[in-house]
Amino acid sequence: MTAPSPSGPTAPIRVLLADDQDMVRTGFRFFLDAQPDITVVAEAADGEEAVALARDVRPDVCLLDIRMPKLDGLAATRLLAGPDVADPLRVVVVTTFDLDEYVYGALRGGACGFLLKDSGPTLLAEAVRAAAAGDSLVSPSVTVRLLQHLTGPRTPATDRPVALPDTLAEPLTERELDVVRLVALGRTNAEIAAGLYVSLSTVKTHLSSVQLKLGARNRVEIAAWAWQHGHARPRT
Repeated sequence: MTAPSPSGPTAPIRVLLADDQDMVRTGFRFFLDAQPDITVVAEAADGEEAVALARDVRPDVCLLDIRMPKLDGLAATRLLAGPDVADPLRVVVVTTFDLDEYVYGALRGGACGFLLKDSGPTLLAEAVRAAAAGDSLVSPSVTVRLLQHLTGPRTPATDRPVALPDTLAEPLTERELDVVRLVALGRTNAEIAAGLYVSLSTVKTHLSSVQLKLGARNRVEIAAWAWQHGHARPRT
C-alpha cells in the first residue's frame, strides 16, 4: 500500500478526465494513475457526459478540454464551478488552444486552473494537486500575457476575468498584502510560508481573510486584484 505524500491528502486525489480524443484521455490517465497520490475515477468524451459524471461521482478535480461535442468545456465549467453553483467542483481547463478568450472564459466560469496540453505531464500533476489543495495553477506561458491584460486599459477586447472592488470595506493588513504580492508572483503556499518565515497554516489563514475581504473565489482572482492595483511587486 502506497503512503500518501506528507503534504497531500490522506486519500488519493480523485480526478475526472473529459476530452473527446481517446488517446489524450489514455495518456493523461496513464500518467496520473502512476502518481501515488492521484487516481482517475471517471472519463467522459463530451461535455454533457462530463457534467453528468462529475455531479454523480463528485471528483476532487475535473480536467476539462475546451473543444468537446454536445457541450464545450467552458459551458461545462460554468455548470460545475460557476458563480451560481451551490456546491462547486474544482475545475482545471486543459486545452491545445492558447487563446485569450478561452483563458478569460475559463476563469470567469469558475475554473481554478488553465493548462496547455503541451505543458508536460509534471505540470499536469502539479495543477491537479494545486486544485485539490484549493490553489490555482495557470500555464506559465499564459500567465505573463494574462497579467499584461490585467494591467492594461479596460476594453471589450481585453475583458478581465474578474471584477473585484476597488475600495475595500475592510483594508488588507500589511501581512496580508505580503501574502497577496507573493500569490501574484505565482508562489505556492509552501513558498510563501518559507519566504515570510511563517507556518503553512498561517498562510492559509491570511488567504482566507484576503478572499473574504476581496470577495475573491480563488487565487487567480487574488492575483488579478493585486496586478490591477499595483500590489504585484515585492516591497522595497
